Amino acid sequence: MSGRLTLRRPPHLRSRRQAGRLRLAALGTALVAVLVPSLAACGGDAATSGGATLKWTSSYFPTHWDPVVGGSGAQFRELALVYASLTRTDESGKAVPDLAESWEYNDRGDRITFRLRPGLKFSDGEPLDATAVKAAVERAKEQQDSALFGDLTSIESVEADGLDAVVILNQVDYQIPQLLGQRVLQIASPKAAESPKELDRAPVGAGPFVVTQLIPGTRAVLKKNPDYWDAENIHIDNVELTSAPDASTVVSGLRTGVYNFADIEPSQADAAKKAGLDVFVQPGFNASNISLNVNKAPFDDSRVVDAVRHAVNRQEFVDKMTFGYGEVTNQPFPEGYVAYDPGSRDAYPYDPAKSKRLLADAGHRAGDIELDLVIPAEDPQAEIVQSQLAKVGITVNIKIDKNWATPFFAKDLAFSLYSTTGRDSAAQTLTAHFGPDGPLNLSSPYEPDGFAAAIAKVRRTPLEAPEYPKVLQAATRAGLKSEALVFTYSSPNLIAKSKSVSDLPGNPAHIDWTGVTVTGSD
Repeated sequence: MSGRLTLRRPPHLRSRRQAGRLRLAALGTALVAVLVPSLAACGGDAATSGGATLKWTSSYFPTHWDPVVGGSGAQFRELALVYASLTRTDESGKAVPDLAESWEYNDRGDRITFRLRPGLKFSDGEPLDATAVKAAVERAKEQQDSALFGDLTSIESVEADGLDAVVILNQVDYQIPQLLGQRVLQIASPKAAESPKELDRAPVGAGPFVVTQLIPGTRAVLKKNPDYWDAENIHIDNVELTSAPDASTVVSGLRTGVYNFADIEPSQADAAKKAGLDVFVQPGFNASNISLNVNKAPFDDSRVVDAVRHAVNRQEFVDKMTFGYGEVTNQPFPEGYVAYDPGSRDAYPYDPAKSKRLLADAGHRAGDIELDLVIPAEDPQAEIVQSQLAKVGITVNIKIDKNWATPFFAKDLAFSLYSTTGRDSAAQTLTAHFGPDGPLNLSSPYEPDGFAAAIAKVRRTPLEAPEYPKVLQAATRAGLKSEALVFTYSSPNLIAKSKSVSDLPGNPAHIDWTGVTVTGSD
């Protein structure tokens, strides 16, 4: 990524427990205990056999271990224990080599060749070559339950030639090295992926660790992968990954040594600090929003859209949802990030009086507009929205439906809440929100005027070009003309760890275990 990432308080999306409940409900995954066949007869935990053990309790325990199905959300960080990618992100947000040791575009910018490291192999012994990369891309584009196909629209095909994976594009797109990192193309063994359902139960990748035991939705035990290309810089021998318990017990579990690493809620941060734990904010690209469907009444009237924009008190979200750790935001990027547009800051300030005037101009009296807000589980964010819109005369009825995701992605709702963890490619974040086929655009196929041209210019601009930041910010500005999203707040990725775990690299949105050590006592 061109430009330097300097985040003041890097945001996250919703509370972690809410995110986990949403994914569990939306994907409908049954929690059935499964042992990886290679360990089935062993009868013991690899993580108890000695060595440095990371005991991580996560609110994002994967609902799917097939990266094509589960790799797009925040759980990609857990999947990255098992899977590696062509590139990864450094502390400045820039794509750097991972499985690919280098890459090169042709002169036109519509073809990029990734050169893989020699001698790579998956944990099942299968070779990791260009043919495996080709299979991974094709599966991500074609598998029926893929969560990634919308991210790969620029890719026409892949040609495999030994260690050279030649990615052929249908347009000039210099974002590809940013895009094909841990979040969008975690590469699984093609042999194991012949049965995606089996891969979901017994993941096989080429990442720093290998799964030896898996109880879906509950627990995974992993050991260091000696064949990982950078194994010499992985100093953790074993990982015990568990699904986070009730938030109130996480800090006590860290304090007593049940865990030594955990995702925590903002409400837990002060208690963790008082317990002598290390608490740090991980950089991210996350934001929450109110999604509007301009194809449905009452949001087919721009005056009603603007009324909602001015009815939102973002600071209340920050205070009540993040305990002051978050920030107000009106765009999907944190302030200080290369894609953040300073010119769009506070474009629709909180002004309930103006909101009421706009509704009156549109012919609506107080109480005329009544909306159903469907959510997958109880969420105080919904109550804030309900309260704020009530102050301008809009009635919101909160309804809980565990199948919330189905009507959202089918674009059947008029009004909803959504949050995002972003993408390493800023262009992909923008198209996901504002593009006509964007999965986060409740108003598809609507897109704001000028956005298509602005994002095409971003793709045509090399990331190292001096003009790249201005071109990218112009695309953000064009996207924010959309009437389909009202951004509200960002919440940080808060992580607490015992002092036995050394500091982690500050890679934005990623957890990188390179160089991290775990000592024998807390």
